[in-house]
Amino acid sequence: MFLSPFEWTIAKRYMMPGRSEAVIALVAGISITVVMLSVAMLIIVMSVMNGFRAELLDRITELNGHAVVQPYGGRMDDWEQVLEQTRATPGVTQAVPLVEQPLLATYGGRAEAVLVRGNQQEEIDQLKRDVVIGSFDGLQPGTRNIAIGSRLALKMGVQVGDTLTVINPQGRTTPFGTVPRQVGYTVVAIFEVGVYDFDDTMVIMPMKNAQTLLLFGDAISAIEVTTRDADEAREIMAPLAQALEGRAVVTIWQEMNASLFEALQVERVAMAFALSIIVLVAAFNILSSLVMLVRSKSRDIAILRTMGARRKSLLKIFVTTGSAVGVLGTVAGLVLGFLVLLFRQPIVNGLEYFMGVTLWDPQIRFLTELPAKVDPVDVMGIAGMAMGMSFLATLYPAWRAANTDPVEVLRYE
Repeated sequence: MFLSPFEWTIAKRYMMPGRSEAVIALVAGISITVVMLSVAMLIIVMSVMNGFRAELLDRITELNGHAVVQPYGGRMDDWEQVLEQTRATPGVTQAVPLVEQPLLATYGGRAEAVLVRGNQQEEIDQLKRDVVIGSFDGLQPGTRNIAIGSRLALKMGVQVGDTLTVINPQGRTTPFGTVPRQVGYTVVAIFEVGVYDFDDTMVIMPMKNAQTLLLFGDAISAIEVTTRDADEAREIMAPLAQALEGRAVVTIWQEMNASLFEALQVERVAMAFALSIIVLVAAFNILSSLVMLVRSKSRDIAILRTMGARRKSLLKIFVTTGSAVGVLGTVAGLVLGFLVLLFRQPIVNGLEYFMGVTLWDPQIRFLTELPAKVDPVDVMGIAGMAMGMSFLATLYPAWRAANTDPVEVLRYE
């Protein structure tokens, strides 16, 4: 919709009401502010939700992959054959064996439940970027060295160089019963994956060492699988699950964390719907400000009509005036939203400091920091919705202005 020089001049005049129209200017300013805040809040919430899902998925699949093949009974003796079968499945990019078992660990009179995990050297090397203190170089087969999560280290008071005793209830048999197997391991590294449950319980060691601790021999407890696309993991793993039916169970990452990701999706949709109502409120503000502007400018509109202005011109003038409010509010909201996302963690830390409360608890949120991931599709959708609703709100007042009868307005002038 292009405006002629005449139409654009009148539209600019109406975008900046004079002193006698302070109420109209106030309502228009409120409309811009509401549009700005609603757009910013939608971008912030949707980006945080996207970031939370992406970050949580990355952290979880970093240790568990996109799928896990687990045998019945928790022990897989013929794992080489299953491993080759898994790697041959179309869409599978990586498949590695592992040993994992929940056990008990003690240090300094404290006992905590831990999740002992034995990985091959390639998998251990991938976790080096998560090291907080120490080094993974000491995690070699045949050594009694381990790496533990940061929360577990904090909870038990363990530091690099200390000896953590891991207890396996399946120990040696004596005339007095089974004596649990207790092995002391030197902590050579403390890591932080960023997922609270992992950092709170995880103990990493080479797979050979885990097999020795658990008396597994050459057996393993699971095969970790990575696919070409996490969202297609179910379809990719379906043929393998059917082939291994009765021998092993294939569990997809959605199933391992179903309640968490479903709750996240429901929360994302609910927040988007609730915040979209604010955009609707802003649209009604634009409508009310334009109605007031049309009523205050009825004499001017009548004079323009008598001078030959067409109804189409008046329609375009008032649609442009109202749409400008929506565009200004949307642009300001985009800028505000991106600024808040850029400084999100300092803002959270500052609010926690001044309010004296914990706004981002890792025990509840699973991640140690507030994540964010801006999706261009979401941003364009939010901006389009805000400007679209603003445009729709201008149609009725513009129609009223275009259909003003100059005879009725000027009769008593």
